[in-house]
Amino acid sequence: MFAISVKQQQYKTYLLTDSAAESVLEVVPERGGIVTGWTVQGRDILYMDRERFAHPELSVRGGIPILFPICGNLPDSTYTHKGLTHKLKQHGFARDLPWEVSSRVTQECAGITLVLESNEITRAVYPFDFKLAFSYELKGNVLEIVQRYTNHSEEPMPFSTGLHPYFLVPDKSQLQFEIPAVQYTNQRTQTTHPFTGSFDFTEDEIDFAFCQLTGLAATVTDHSRRLRLTLSYNSIYATVVFWTLRDKDFYCLEPWSAPRNALNTGMHLIRLEPGATLQTLVRISAKFF
Repeated sequence: MFAISVKQQQYKTYLLTDSAAESVLEVVPERGGIVTGWTVQGRDILYMDRERFAHPELSVRGGIPILFPICGNLPDSTYTHKGLTHKLKQHGFARDLPWEVSSRVTQECAGITLVLESNEITRAVYPFDFKLAFSYELKGNVLEIVQRYTNHSEEPMPFSTGLHPYFLVPDKSQLQFEIPAVQYTNQRTQTTHPFTGSFDFTEDEIDFAFCQLTGLAATVTDHSRRLRLTLSYNSIYATVVFWTLRDKDFYCLEPWSAPRNALNTGMHLIRLEPGATLQTLVRISAKFF
């Protein structure tokens, strides 16, 4: 029922399969530990720009990129720690670095755990020692992403974390949203607006942050595909971001532990004590009706 196989493309790609549910997950450890594809009943759930993915110098647009140790960008890409200024690019470095496979399971689910540890590259922009372990667990029409963050530094480690899933959508006018918030901030204009349950998809770009969440799950119903997606998360995630571009067949619904620039403002910033481990969970279910 559950199986894991490997295929060599541009990168070594791990295929997690639940044959009974016709569910397949693609994971590429060496390219940021990213999920590059997910099909349920043979139908794509995620958007993936394969042409862009083929060029390592470009940021990935598609799949489920990992955001760490920041979500979003910093003013001038800079933050200060102990009086020193450091440079850190948008969404951090975890999505660009190679991860290592540490374990695989095919009992009760198809699962794979990837690990990223601090190194000279990370310390040059983020002066902390850490270990990240992400477990992707596929069962039926559900993907669970269990994340463990361990601080190996001798001081508290400040960070925020998130995921940036790109969901495939051919007709955005057929989307219906249930997001647990009554207002959002337009991240392009820094203005706040009431949330009515819909978006104006004639805009070139929509980049909205829901920062006062009232629940631990958001649901999007795609009536054109007869698909209901539910994104659930534990309480460490204080922000959900909705992002899309006009004329592109995707929308992103992103759980973030903190809003943009938290490394400077401290807002909802996680400060993990030395030797401590934090575990978080994001769950995505994809149900056709």
